[in-house]
This record gives sequence, structure tokens and C-alpha cells, in this order.
Amino acid sequence: MKINPALAALLTFLFSVPASRAEDQPEHDIVVYGGTCAAVIAAVQAAEMGKSVIIVSPDKVLGGLSSGGLGWTDTGNKAVIGGLSRDFYHRVWKQYQKPENWKFQKAEEYGGKGQGTPAIDGDQKTMWIFEPSIARAVFEEYVADFDLTVHRDEWLDRENGVEVKDGRIVSIMTLSGKRYPGKMFLDTTYEGDLIAASGVEYHVGREANSEFDEEWNGVQTGVYHHRHHFQVLGENQISAYKVPGVPSSGVLPRVSADDPGVKGEGDHRVQAYCFRMCLTNHPENRIPFTEPEGYDASQYELLGRVYEAGWRETFGKFDPIPNHKTDTNNHGPFSTDNIGYNYDYPEASYDRRREIIKAHEIYQKGWLWFHLTDPRVPEDIREEMATWGLPKDEFVENGNWSHQLYIREARRMRGDFVMTENELRKVKPTPDSVGMGSYTIDSHNVQRHIDEDGNVQNEGDIGVSTRGPYEIAYGSLVPKKEQCENLLVPVCVSSTHIAFGSIRMEPVFMILAQSAATAAVMAIDDELAVQDLPYEKLRERLIADGQILEYDGPIAGGKGKAVSKLAGIVVDDEKAEMTGQWKPSSSNGPFVGFGYRHDENKDKGKFEAVFSAEIPEAGTYHVRVSYPKNSNRATNVPVTVEASGQKKTLTLNQRKAASDDPFHDLGKFSFQKGETARVTISNHDTDGYVIIDAVQWLPSKED
Repeated sequence: MKINPALAALLTFLFSVPASRAEDQPEHDIVVYGGTCAAVIAAVQAAEMGKSVIIVSPDKVLGGLSSGGLGWTDTGNKAVIGGLSRDFYHRVWKQYQKPENWKFQKAEEYGGKGQGTPAIDGDQKTMWIFEPSIARAVFEEYVADFDLTVHRDEWLDRENGVEVKDGRIVSIMTLSGKRYPGKMFLDTTYEGDLIAASGVEYHVGREANSEFDEEWNGVQTGVYHHRHHFQVLGENQISAYKVPGVPSSGVLPRVSADDPGVKGEGDHRVQAYCFRMCLTNHPENRIPFTEPEGYDASQYELLGRVYEAGWRETFGKFDPIPNHKTDTNNHGPFSTDNIGYNYDYPEASYDRRREIIKAHEIYQKGWLWFHLTDPRVPEDIREEMATWGLPKDEFVENGNWSHQLYIREARRMRGDFVMTENELRKVKPTPDSVGMGSYTIDSHNVQRHIDEDGNVQNEGDIGVSTRGPYEIAYGSLVPKKEQCENLLVPVCVSSTHIAFGSIRMEPVFMILAQSAATAAVMAIDDELAVQDLPYEKLRERLIADGQILEYDGPIAGGKGKAVSKLAGIVVDDEKAEMTGQWKPSSSNGPFVGFGYRHDENKDKGKFEAVFSAEIPEAGTYHVRVSYPKNSNRATNVPVTVEASGQKKTLTLNQRKAASDDPFHDLGKFSFQKGETARVTISNHDTDGYVIIDAVQWLPSKED
């Protein structure tokens, strides 16, 4: 049958027009894509500032991990949590002032756990530990109080759903055919789907340490932090093979035979995910565990061997939340983290992601069932596990199991500024603060591999102190200007893997969401690209709204002076090129940063430290060396200053120093623009302890 060409053309036109045209939604000033805690807080801030805003959420339940089981909040220093983030935890506190919310436990029995921040709360008391249902109620309370428009179960068309014109997103379209035009867009997903669909640069996996001059990024073979590795078993290490010590027998399930990589090198791998299980041992509210679909006991062979080796810390992270429930997190060498089974998740299709999420659920429910049924699990642990179950009153629409897998990390934007461990640890200053974090730099294990002895080992678990609160740069929330001018990203922020290990906490996501929404509103009002927004104007509004942008509290017990707060160019001992095993210390002060190093008054002539810096502008600089004085110090420390192609060696008496200033001025030196200046300190023929702490190049005021 022939079709009239004109009719064919008409039909082609009609069916090629996106269905969304018939379902265009009203334009909003701000379109927030995502359903996390950041999505709700961003929308609240936009509404507060008088803008029309819509949350387009792929999730039916708002709040992400905060309403998905993570009720044992990872906070760090609570004093730097301000604004709407703090308001969320205040609203949680208010919920627990209602008697009806203590259904299975008396408030006084639970006590004051997780409540308050000393000297700060005043009229805004807080509760940092809570049940998923309470968090969910608070997020819905925000929706009602601010009359927020929320479209749920709307999934971004990641292939063709983002319309970009002249460097700006015009609209996004979901798989249902709805089109959402707007002036500003926020990606508040854990996955960074809008980032990717918009053509904005991003990264997945671990960077090499060399890329951003870091120490803790990349592959971490041989590094054992926390207790999530097999080294905790002491001499009872576990063979990676089905028949112990026999490689030909095959590798145990859930152990990778791949080469783990070289320490410090980058890779494609992603830290492990898990569900933050909400469990209860209250009989009236408990649903006993059952055998999950697809259960395979052989997948837990390694867990059986862990128990045979003497492991007994099963319940170490059954953290108690109100009403006899838990926020249960990963703990130990073989626990709820499904190590190595999420590498493709960040870039995966929606269908593949659902498969990964289901596999994690089966794995974790199988972990529970194994504890109940396998005879290798010690009897007392089996008996205690039998007292636990799923709570009847949580996640009732999802079989009492959390709707939210813990996506600890997926895509991370590569934006205007990249946050690294150096900003978090105050080795480098952070420009244009829009909020603060303070939690430990924390990565869960990334892979489970076979070590050189044929034993099982976990790799990637990191716990490194940030040494106090740190600032987060506005530039880490915005793309590079040439890539997109009206997108802000408060969750998948521009950061390295290891820096994101601390930034990725729920209170911080809410802090950054408020700041991002504020910037979006101001950019609309001033008709600017988000990258061109004057920081001082943004800063003024953030402070007025209760955001905390700096921390002036003491560091290192009050002995340390933050590098980022010092004038001129400062290179701390951490960035020096060292020969010899300089020993860290913080016994005496004052000093720069979080400590100093010394030569232990031994191996004279074998210790050397070179402090290098690029001079930004030609001129005369005071070259100053920092050290805390003491009577056991050397009086004849050789210090060589390199300036304008010349070297000058001086002798420093480290028994003498100003009482309140760690720096000693070596004199004024002339430098050329772009020159690499060096100061070398050695312990050659010295008569006491030699200290290295920091070097400062301070522009002379006389120039």
C-alpha cells in the first residue's frame, strides 16, 4: 500500500516532535533535579528568596540517605554546621519533643545521645541521631511549609533530555515526556546525571596522587586504617583460594584476581556501597529476617573463614537510634559493604543501576541470613543476630527495606576549582568559602584483592584527619564557564576522590545546597553567569542567612598557626622535599600548621629538607624560617637561601626565637618573577636537635 508523500511527511513531522511539547511544564526560575536532602534544602532557600522553584525528583521519597537509614549523622565539628542544614537538625529535635514519636522507647531511656552543640544551641536545639521516618517527616514538612512544587518519579532523559543553547541549559526533559524549562538548574543527585547530560566535565574513580600533589589519593595498597581490613586478624591471615594455599583450586567468591595497581596511581574503581540498615530488636516492632531470593551461601565463604580466624566485632556498628532501632553500617574485613560490585554504577543505565541496587540488597540480606544459619558463625553471635529484624514502621512501601543505596561516590564534576586534600588539611588556602566541612577524610574499601603471599586483603579504606574544619570553595559548585553558565552542583562537587571522602557528608550537602541556591537566585537577579557572581555579595547574603564560612578556633591545641592564614608565600614541612627520616612532633609551640619535624639529634649530615616556592612577582622578600625553640636545639643549623641564581648559607641558633612568633627572619633577598626560590635546612655537624617547620617568603613593605 502506497502512502501519499504529503501525508507521510506530515506523519513524520508529528511523530518526530517530542511528546514533551504537549506536556511542557510552566517555566520556573530554578529547576532542582534530584531528590536528596540537598534538593529539598536548595528549593527551600530559593523559595525563601522569592523565586519560583520546582523539584524534579527521580525518587518518590525525598531526603536521600538522610531519610534512607543514615540516622547516625557524620558531623565532625558541629559548630560549623549553620543555616538551613542546622535548621534541619533543629526540626528533627522538635519532632522528638512530641510524645507520640517515642512509640517503643521512653525519651528519658534513650537519654541525650546525639543532642545539642555546646555553647551554640540556644533556642535552636538540635538532634543529630534520628529514625528514617522522622527525617522523612521533616523533609515533607519543608515541602508543606514552603509550598514547594515537587514532581516525583520523574527520571531525566539522559540521552536527549537536556536542551542547551549558547552555553546555558534551557530545559530538561524526563522519560515520561515532561519538559521543565528554567533560568537556573541545580544537579542535586548523588550520581551527577544532569552534569553528564549537560556536557559538563566530570571524573569517576581515583586520581593519581601526582595529579593534584596529594598523599592519600589513588591506590592505597599496604595502607590499613580503621578495622576494615584483614590485618586485624593478626597472624590468622586468610588464603584467597578455595583450597587454602592452592591457587589452582580457584579464587574465593568476592575476591578479585586482578592486579590491585601501584600505590598512589589512579584507577577507575569506586569505593564500596551498602545500605545503611535500619534494624530493631524490639519484639513488638520486629520482622524476623528471612532467606533472600537468590541466596548463595558460597558467597559468604570468606565470612565463615573470618569467624574461624577469631573475628568477634559483628555488632560494632549497630549504632543505636531512638525507639530501639539502629543505623547499621559496615564494620570489619567482610561486612555489609559489597566491595568491588559497583564500578559501573556511576555511568550505568537506569536498568543496570536497578540491577546493581538489587544485587546489593540480596548480598546484604544474605549476609544477615548467613549469620543466622551458618554453623561457622559462633553460637553467641547467631543468637544475638536472631534478636534483630526489620522494623515494621520503617520503609513500609518498600518491604521495610531502605529505598536508598548508599552511593558514597559516583561522578564528581571538574569545575572552576577542584577541592583536594591540600585544602581540607589547610596546606593550601581555599578561595571564596561558601560553607565548611570537618569530618575525617574517609574512603571505604575499593577492592578486595590477593596480596603477594596469596592471602586476601582489602584496599582503599582511608581515615585521615582534616585537622579541624575546612572551607569549601564556591568554584567547586560551578562548572567551567565555557561548559555551562547556569548550572550549580552542591552534591557531586568539583573535588578529588580523597577530598570528596570528607565533603560527602549529608550536613555538608545541605550547607552547599543552600549556598548554591542563593547563588542561583542572585545570578538570576543580576543576569549573570554563575561564574561571574561577585563573591563578596554572595558572602554577605550567606552570612546573613546563618551560613558559617570560616572557623577561627584553635588548631593543634592552640599551638599551631594555619598556613592559609599567614601572609606571603608559606611552605609547611609537609611540602618539603626531605632526605632522612625526620620525626613528626607537636610537643612544643608555637609552630606552623599541625606540627613540625626533627632529626632526633642523630645521623648528622644525612638529613636535609628543601622548601621550594615559585615567586609570583619580582621584588624583595623577607625569607623567614619557622621553628619552636627549646634548650635541646642545635645552635649551628646550616640554612641555605637561593635567590636570583645566588646561594647564601647562614647559621641558625634554634635555641632562640620570639616567644609568640615561630618565625626567624634570615634577611631580605631579591627575586625574579617566576623564579623557583629554595631554602635548604640540613643537620650537617649540628650540636643538637634540628627542627624543620615552615619557610615564609614575605614581600618587603619597603618596596
